[in-house]
Amino acid sequence: MLKPLGDRVIIEVAKEEEKTISGIVLPGSAQEKPQTGSVIAVGEGRILENGSRVALSVNVGDTVLFEKYTGTEVKYDGKEYLVVKEHDIVAVID
Repeated sequence: MLKPLGDRVIIEVAKEEEKTISGIVLPGSAQEKPQTGSVIAVGEGRILENGSRVALSVNVGDTVLFEKYTGTEVKYDGKEYLVVKEHDIVAVID
């Protein structure tokens, strides 16, 4: 499995609906990039100037909302993931 470094988080991005409410099927190019996903792995945390480490605020299994155009898309073991820094995560969804 992928293991993020520092303050990075690996997210499995949620799949968006391919149909509109009225039933029209949207092609992939017309769909917006989803902004929610499930946290798959978290790094060890950010290192402060004094050398101490600050743990991340998110945990594996959390569903999160992240900024729209952020992160690095990665394919691993046939699945697509997004690697983002913790400050790009906007909220944890309950």
